[in-house]
Amino acid sequence: MPRLTRTESQARTRADLIATARDLFLTDGYAKTSLERVAEEAGYSKGAVYSNFRTKSALCLEVLTLIHETKFEEVSELLAGSDGLDERLERFQTWAERTLGDVGWTMLEFEFAIVARDDADLQAALISGLGIVRGTVAAQLQELADSMALELPLPAEDAATAVLSLGLGLGIQRAIDPSLSARLITDALRAMLRGVVAI
Repeated sequence: MPRLTRTESQARTRADLIATARDLFLTDGYAKTSLERVAEEAGYSKGAVYSNFRTKSALCLEVLTLIHETKFEEVSELLAGSDGLDERLERFQTWAERTLGDVGWTMLEFEFAIVARDDADLQAALISGLGIVRGTVAAQLQELADSMALELPLPAEDAATAVLSLGLGLGIQRAIDPSLSARLITDALRAMLRGVVAI
């Protein structure tokens, strides 16, 4: 096996640290996870962590970005295809039941938002990240509507804001009470798409 270049080695170290931090943040939360512990669990020195991430909040932003990207890829795959709306939404429903209200993810998002409340730079980073999330959801909704020759009943950005608001609120409630069904968000999507006018 050929030896990694310096750039490849740095990229691998960074990826290892992000993956380890993700696992620790999701299991133990933001406050209880130190950069020193991330280094120890990942098998690197503290210097390796600090050379990649100036602060724990910078590392957590990377972790949240990775989680969001992973979830969007999952949803995109579920909603893709040539079958009907009901079949696609049933796949989404299965994903929502498994994912919305995941205690580790939900609490990490919530805890980190509280941490950012008194930090203007961190708040700006979260607002920027939320904008990216909203844009991605808007694109997914528009792509779904276009693939079925439908027109969204409201602008894609507004539809995305509505879906995200419902998803986030439902996620928090399901983290507290897992017996709640995630069907509400699927039904909302169905109503939104069925209440449209064919192009």
